[in-house]
Amino acid sequence: MRLIEALGGPEVRVVHLVGGGSRNELLCQLTADACGLPVVAGPVEASAQGNVVVQARAMGAVSGDLTALRRLIARGSELKRYNPTGSRTVWAAAEARLA
Repeated sequence: MRLIEALGGPEVRVVHLVGGGSRNELLCQLTADACGLPVVAGPVEASAQGNVVVQARAMGAVSGDLTALRRLIARGSELKRYNPTGSRTVWAAAEARLA
C-alpha cells in the first residue's frame, strides 16, 4: 500500500476484501494487521451484485453515479470491519525482507 502511495497513487485509507475470502476472519484480521489499515469485508457475492447493479442501471431500473451504486450494494450486504491490532513490528520486519 505504501509503495502505491509512494508512486503517486491515491492515499489508501481502507482495504476492501470481497468474495469468498471475506468470510475468513483470520485472513481479514491478518490483512488489517499487515497493512496497518482497517479492512471492510464483504460482500461475498461482490461480482454478481456488481453485475446486477450495472445491468439494472443500463436498463434504467436504477440510477445514480458510482458512489450511489456502491451505497445501494452496501445497504443490501453484510459488511464487517476489522481494525489493525497490536504492533506492526513483525509485519515491518517481513516488509523489509521483501523490499
